[in-house]
Amino acid sequence: MAVVSEEELSEEFEGFGITLSDPNITDKLQELCGLHRLDAGDLVTEWVAYSNTKKNLGLTLEALDHFEREKLSKRIPKTPKTPKLKKQNGPVIYDINNIEDGMDEDGAEALYNAYSTPSSKGQGQKKRQLTPDNLPLKRFTGPNRSPVIPFSPASFSPSSATPSKKFSSRTNAGEVLNTFGKLENINWSGSNQVCAITSYDLPTCLEKRIKYMFQKLTDKAQVLNDLIEDIGMELKAAYEIEEYSHIGLPVQDQVTVVGRICCDCNGKLNAKSVLLEGSRETSAGKSIPLDLTDLTEFSLFPGQVSAFDGTNATGMKFVAKKVYPGICLPLPEIKVKPETDITKLSVMIAAGPFTTSDNLAYEPLTELIKYIQRDKPDVCVLMGPFVDSRNEEIDKGHLGKTYEELFRTQMEIIARMTEKVQCKVLIVPSQRDVHHDFVYPQPPFVLKDFNNKHIQFVSDPATICINNVVFGLTSTDVLFHLGQEEISFPPGGTDRLGRLTQHLLTQHSYYPLYPQTEDMNVDHTLQELYGHMPVTPHVLVVPSDLRYFIKDIKGCFCVNPGRLAKGQVGGTYTRMVINTQDIASNSSLVPNISAQVLRV
Repeated sequence: MAVVSEEELSEEFEGFGITLSDPNITDKLQELCGLHRLDAGDLVTEWVAYSNTKKNLGLTLEALDHFEREKLSKRIPKTPKTPKLKKQNGPVIYDINNIEDGMDEDGAEALYNAYSTPSSKGQGQKKRQLTPDNLPLKRFTGPNRSPVIPFSPASFSPSSATPSKKFSSRTNAGEVLNTFGKLENINWSGSNQVCAITSYDLPTCLEKRIKYMFQKLTDKAQVLNDLIEDIGMELKAAYEIEEYSHIGLPVQDQVTVVGRICCDCNGKLNAKSVLLEGSRETSAGKSIPLDLTDLTEFSLFPGQVSAFDGTNATGMKFVAKKVYPGICLPLPEIKVKPETDITKLSVMIAAGPFTTSDNLAYEPLTELIKYIQRDKPDVCVLMGPFVDSRNEEIDKGHLGKTYEELFRTQMEIIARMTEKVQCKVLIVPSQRDVHHDFVYPQPPFVLKDFNNKHIQFVSDPATICINNVVFGLTSTDVLFHLGQEEISFPPGGTDRLGRLTQHLLTQHSYYPLYPQTEDMNVDHTLQELYGHMPVTPHVLVVPSDLRYFIKDIKGCFCVNPGRLAKGQVGGTYTRMVINTQDIASNSSLVPNISAQVLRV
């Protein structure tokens, strides 16, 4: 579902005489729309109905928290009803014009088959082409990753290149939305230096395409068990824990246990459904209910590895008295000093989609290229999707070319326009790219006969070293996924986005959620090699549908640049300048960074 814009929310609320003046309220409303899959009109309707039952409750952050718990969390999505056949007095006679009227697809298919000769198994029966209501599944695509639907005159219609009226009529282009660091007399342009871009430490980045679907259940179980033991050992050393006890052993004294947070059902995690699964070494893999009522604060999600102090009087439930905060990995060690005298690194970061949802004109990408030519950064990081599966034109199959050709066209434009300003470009894939492998972790894009030395394709996720500055990159919307599953106390919290980002650093993983969301495909044996952080990066880039931000978290510079296009309107991107003169091993670069989030 497309991200709901501020303009849409303001317009809907003004219809009820409510003015959105607080940006924090607007951000919270956008977050609720994303989490509960609501458009602006549905959310406003739900809120007005709820506030009237509370005697015209005011629109505050606290009221929205109550609204989410009492109303939205209990909301059941409506499912369309199957239309009933109209009763008729006489028999119905079908011809070629009305065969599908009043019948579902299965009924029409059966009627067709009844009047045809069944084909042999070797020949394969040709089925009717159906226009999909949802986005095309990968297994129904052809060898060029285009939908297996015959081209029609509509496929060559220029409507897919028609500019978006909402985007072209915007008046806030270039507006600075967020800042960080010292901005006085800052020069955002690059130094025309030759940047050395390498993987931080092999094999932290997936270098080439591989074969998936060879994951064994025993290997997956071993990976999940090793994760508990590895983080458990780090917590044990950091907090000087003598030993871990068996989580299911009845004891009257207070003990310390370690394990993975799980849910006792298929629904969303809540404070009453938390299980703690121990490792094979300490608890023989046993899981037990976890009682959180005695904890003054906590923040948990499925897949998180944590240690607890508590009691287990009966052996049937562990009553937690204390939770140990997670430990971050050390900051990078600088192995080789840069050979150049350049003292700064200019970086621009943008995340897709790079075109509005109603066309394939790629207007936001065109505007971004203009900013690149203006600022001339040393490095530009572009994170997918580039050929977005959620785009309306792609969903409907209104293409006159294959997905691969559409992607190549954009890469050639980017290469031609950035080569003039000597800007290195990093291209990160996304699981929403319909022309690429859709299993996490993802290999880099591969384009045959595409030889542009200043464009480099990397994997998702990737830990990259640029002139001794270590970047952690992932295009997967892990913050949105964690936000859907996480539970915390006290409710609300002061910095929810910072807390979600900190989970990545303390779990040492670019995607610590387990089990993953339904639209994610994860190969856990590959994730153990390429999905974990070797160190806490200097800069962590986590694009998300949630609100953009720039934060200092445990000495790591964390940034969500937002999306370059949000629905039919323009989004945001980030630019930063890093002072590389005083880089030291195991030290934070946060004081050396100046950054801005701007509207495209």
